[in-house]
Amino acid sequence: MIFQEVQGVRVPALGFGTYRLTGEECVRSVADALALGYRHLDTAQSYDNEAEVGRGLRAAGVAREEVFLVSKVRPRHYAHGRAADSVRASLDALGTGYVDLMLLHWPAEEAAVAAALEDLAELQREGLVRHVGVSNFPSALVARAAQVTRLFCNQVEYHPFLAQRRLLAQAAELDLLVTAYRPLAKGLLGAEPLLRALGARYGKTPEQVALRWLVQQPRVATVPKSADPGRRAANLDVFDFALTPDEMAAVHGLAHGQRFVAPDDGPAWDE
Repeated sequence: MIFQEVQGVRVPALGFGTYRLTGEECVRSVADALALGYRHLDTAQSYDNEAEVGRGLRAAGVAREEVFLVSKVRPRHYAHGRAADSVRASLDALGTGYVDLMLLHWPAEEAAVAAALEDLAELQREGLVRHVGVSNFPSALVARAAQVTRLFCNQVEYHPFLAQRRLLAQAAELDLLVTAYRPLAKGLLGAEPLLRALGARYGKTPEQVALRWLVQQPRVATVPKSADPGRRAANLDVFDFALTPDEMAAVHGLAHGQRFVAPDDGPAWDE
């Protein structure tokens, strides 16, 4: 496993995402992921599976302190008191005394974001939240949020077809983790000739090459999701090879602004 060090904290660079995993499938998937060696779990209030993630964590028998556990606050809870109450409900559902990282899931009106961040900062002082961050925030909104409290992470869509250069530069400046969701670009990576060629060179799939490219970057983690046990194992099997600087640059060169998560009411993206 590669670890990214941010603000003196070591975070497993490759985690297990749980978006759209529900019920017993979610419980089994989380337990299996932890048995395979994942030590970074990602969920959210809006995924409606925090209880199942917690059950999977307990079923795996892995010590809580070994797992970097992340969840996210729904935008409808962005208000003083309400955000804190929602996090306490998340902790009850997860069955854990704390989360390692709590994110605001999407941008909203500036005063509401500030209120929610202030709540998270108070929970951080109480020890219920170890670190505070945001998700889907473009760089201008990250800068405003960072004026309210110290941020640890921005979780955003990031893959070889979407550069995120401005957010990466900002992460270096502020010492933030960038967590890449949708890292496999909705299954389109397998048709990319460069990734196929690199995969052939290293005995890996194009998807594994892309995941390696992500975790090989400083301050970048990723949380691919798969309901398939074989794919979960394959996603984790990216630590026995390394891309050269020229190969890393070549994969960066694939970016052409392709974004898969862009709701009509979303923020003004950086690119």
